[in-house]
Amino acid sequence: MPKVKIRKGDHVVVITGKDKGKRGEVLKVLPADNRAIVKGVAMVRRHQKQTATQDGGIVSKEAAVNISNIAIEDPKDGKPTRVGYKFLKDGRKVRFAKRSGEVIDG
Repeated sequence: MPKVKIRKGDHVVVITGKDKGKRGEVLKVLPADNRAIVKGVAMVRRHQKQTATQDGGIVSKEAAVNISNIAIEDPKDGKPTRVGYKFLKDGRKVRFAKRSGEVIDG
C-alpha cells in the first residue's frame, strides 16, 4: 500500500473527474481504501432516517474521491502540486510543495 501524502485539513484541487477544478479542504482520509473526503466535492444525495438528533429526508453529503484524483494546493500560487519530504535544519521532517519548494507543514 503506497504512502498517502494528503492529510486532514489540507487544501486540495480536484485534477480529474466530474468535479475537475474544484477546491476544498480534506475532511477525512481513508488510507486503507486510498480515498479522501473533500468538502464540497463529489456531492451525493442520500435518504436518511430520522433520529433523535437529526431530521429525516434526502440529505446532500460528500462522497469519497480517489487520492489519485486530487492534488495539494500550492501555498504560494494555489495551483496543484506534488508533495515531497525534506528535513529542516532543526531536524524536523516536513512536507513541501515540489512546484514552489514552499513548506506545507507549519
